[in-house]
Amino acid sequence: MCVAFPGRVLEIYGDFGKVDFGNGTIKDNVLLSLVNVNVGDYVLVHAGYAIQVIDEVEARRTIEMWEEMNNGISNEKRKQDFYEAIGGKL
Repeated sequence: MCVAFPGRVLEIYGDFGKVDFGNGTIKDNVLLSLVNVNVGDYVLVHAGYAIQVIDEVEARRTIEMWEEMNNGISNEKRKQDFYEAIGGKL
């Protein structure tokens, strides 16, 4: 099963960029060259790659559902699960 998580593009530098996934979670060096994206757009990220540009409303809805599912889970476990979902390390 593949999991992709939405985030907002903060910066673009070459083929890569900085993406904000909410709650202070920001990842540098997300590959953006697979999609036509601008700063401020929301993208789905899987394994460090932006695979699709998505609507802001849908992105926020997904982020809210993620928060609801993780209610009651420690911050450390939440971070670990998140980074595994987007293909990164703590």
